[in-house]
Amino acid sequence: MSNPKIVPHAVQPSLKPLPNVKNIIAVGSGKGGVGKSTVAVNLALALAKDARVGILDADIYGPSLPIMLGLTEKPESPDGKTISPIEKYGLQCMSIGLLLVDNAPAIWRGPIVTKALQQMLFDTNWDNLDYLIIDLPPGTGDIQLTLAQKIPVAGAIIVTTPQDLALIDAKKALNMFNKVHVPVLGIVENMSTYICTQCGHEEHIFGHAGAVTMAADYKVPLLAQLPLEKNIREETDSGRPTVIAAPESPRGQCYFQLAQQVVEKLALRPKDYSAKFGTIVVQN
Repeated sequence: MSNPKIVPHAVQPSLKPLPNVKNIIAVGSGKGGVGKSTVAVNLALALAKDARVGILDADIYGPSLPIMLGLTEKPESPDGKTISPIEKYGLQCMSIGLLLVDNAPAIWRGPIVTKALQQMLFDTNWDNLDYLIIDLPPGTGDIQLTLAQKIPVAGAIIVTTPQDLALIDAKKALNMFNKVHVPVLGIVENMSTYICTQCGHEEHIFGHAGAVTMAADYKVPLLAQLPLEKNIREETDSGRPTVIAAPESPRGQCYFQLAQQVVEKLALRPKDYSAKFGTIVVQN
C-alpha cells in the first residue's frame, strides 16, 4: 500500500500531479559519465524501503536500467493500449530498453524521442506510487524540455562529480530547471572520494569539494557526497545495485542517507491540493 504520510507536492504552475503518482522526482546531470543512473537506481531502491516507488529510464538512446536491475522480461499490455511496468526489488520499472529488440539502437529524431518518453510515462500502469524517479539523459535538450513542459515534476536532483568540467555542465542543468520552474531539491556529489580496496586510503582524485562550492553559490542543499568504489560499479553491473547487494555497508548507507535527505527537502516544498477540489464546469 501507498504510505498515507506521503503527500503530493506542488509541480509546475500549468500542471498537476498524475492521479496514480504522488511525486515525480527527476534525476539529471549536465554531463554524462558522472554516475547519474547509478545514483538514481540506488536512490529509488532506498526510497522503496518505506514507500511505493517506480523508476522510469528516460534515456532513449542509451537505456541502462535493464542492466542495472537485471531485467530480462518484456512488459505486457493488458488492453493493447497501456503497458504494465516490470517489478524488481520492490520497484515498478519502465525503460525503452525493455521494449526494443536486444541491442537494437533507437535511431529516432527529437520529436519521436519526446513522444516515446511521454508514452512511457502516461501509458504505463503505475500502481499507486508515492515516488516516481525519472532518470534523465545528460544534457539540456529535448527530453529535459519536454519534462519541464509536459510532465508534472515535484523536484529535481543534480548529480555531478567534483571535477571542474562536470561542474560547468551541472550548473547549466541547474539553471535550466530554474528557468522552467522545476524546483531543485539539491546536488549530489558523486565519486567524491576514491577508497582503495587494498588499504582503505581515501583520495580526492576528481578534485575536492567542487559541489560544496556550487551548492553554496546557488544556495541549494548538498544532499550527499558519495564515494567512488569498485564494489558499487561491480554491484550495479551485476544487476544487484548496492542498496540490494550491501545495504548495511558504509557505501549502502550513503544511499539511504541520500534518500532521507531527498524526502526531507521535498517535505519542505508546498503541497498540492488540486485533488481536493472538484472539476468546475461553467454552463450557460
